[in-house]
Amino acid sequence: MIPTGKLSIGEVAERAGVRPSALRYYEQVGLLPPAARVSGHRHYDESVLRRLAVISFAKAAGFTLAQIAELLADGGSGRRAFTERKLAEVDEAIRLAQQRRALLEESLACGCTALDQCPALTGC
Repeated sequence: MIPTGKLSIGEVAERAGVRPSALRYYEQVGLLPPAARVSGHRHYDESVLRRLAVISFAKAAGFTLAQIAELLADGGSGRRAFTERKLAEVDEAIRLAQQRRALLEESLACGCTALDQCPALTGC
């Protein structure tokens, strides 16, 4: 029987849209505090859903799990600096993607059938 106000690992996984194995892993690496155990089964407080939402947001923003753990560990005091560094990384990734796109467009524009014959490649 699940204690009042507590959620099973399956309920948390379903509500947060993650697999139970992810919850166990997050707990193992310190992203989630250890869940209370009753007869060997994990039981979570509903506050874990908010923490999982933060983890999900940070993952979607491109933070690694190690970076997320660091962000959560410092209580958010370094969030601004972390975010500014991540923005710089994203800007660089965008710059590189645009450069790659331009190269691909240039290679298509020349009409070559073989890449090794393309003037864009050889600079001819």
